[in-house]
Amino acid sequence: MTSPNTVWQGAGRRIHMQEVGTRDGLQMEQAFVSTEDKIALVNALSNAGLSKIEVTSFTSPTAIPALRDAEIVMREITRRPGTVYSALVPNVRGAERAIEARTDELNLVMSASETHNIANLRMTREQSFASLAQVVATAQAAKVAVNISLSCVFGCPMEGDVAPAEVLGWVQRFTDLGVRGVTLCDTTGMAYPTQVAQLTAAARARWPGVDFTLHFHNTRGMGLANVLAAIDAGADRFDASLGGLGGCPYAPGASGNVCSEEIVHALQLMGYDTGVDLGALVAAAQRLPALIGHDIPSQIAKAGPRLALHPVPADFEAIRTRALAR
Repeated sequence: MTSPNTVWQGAGRRIHMQEVGTRDGLQMEQAFVSTEDKIALVNALSNAGLSKIEVTSFTSPTAIPALRDAEIVMREITRRPGTVYSALVPNVRGAERAIEARTDELNLVMSASETHNIANLRMTREQSFASLAQVVATAQAAKVAVNISLSCVFGCPMEGDVAPAEVLGWVQRFTDLGVRGVTLCDTTGMAYPTQVAQLTAAARARWPGVDFTLHFHNTRGMGLANVLAAIDAGADRFDASLGGLGGCPYAPGASGNVCSEEIVHALQLMGYDTGVDLGALVAAAQRLPALIGHDIPSQIAKAGPRLALHPVPADFEAIRTRALAR
């Protein structure tokens, strides 16, 4: 008999679902989603009960034109009490813009891999850290929360494995600055469950006062397995993307982030409390194809939840009558 203390029995344990599709997903899309549609999408996600929504990115409009309306979107969304509204910021100027737009939390990004950091951010890790330290100071002066997202902690597509000690060393440097939110990112879908469990357990044991988030991609089909491995190691915060949108330019052929509605669906069936209205989340995902102009990876948006039943065939009674007459 399965013990109620295992990962397979949620027993009402709270898992915080954090939506990144409106930033991590939409920034990858060729079609520009209108400002009004972005606002409506964030509002729908708020109404679904997500713990955190990464609304947008305060980067240069020329770098990410898909999110060039960041200020308007952040200012005009309807804010639900209990939901944290976050945004990615690359530098002090981005932080100032985000703070002016009343962003609840600034999400900063650098890579645990030197090669990936240079390729992706055009800076060495030390240069990134020096720049982000200034952003942390800016946020702290404004009394705005900070989260650092460390990319490629489970592997770099150009270097291969990244040593756990290297990852934990960067966590230490940011916690020394007073950062109390850290996301461990599987940027290109290289993570596997054993590795996830080990790194998650090590990080949580060393920094019990830090809110650790796990950020997985489903590139190699291990997204849900990695989520469960992290939960088994004590994690309770996860990034996910509506419809499974997203990807990475340094992982050719990669699929997107783990899908919000698929993870919520699985965890709720297992007895976890996600605080999310699954029906509202699926309805939001089903709006995406019309907004972005193509199909989405989400299986739940297509098939519906497990008990989304279908009518019997129109001639069912005749079929049954013939069967009983045999």
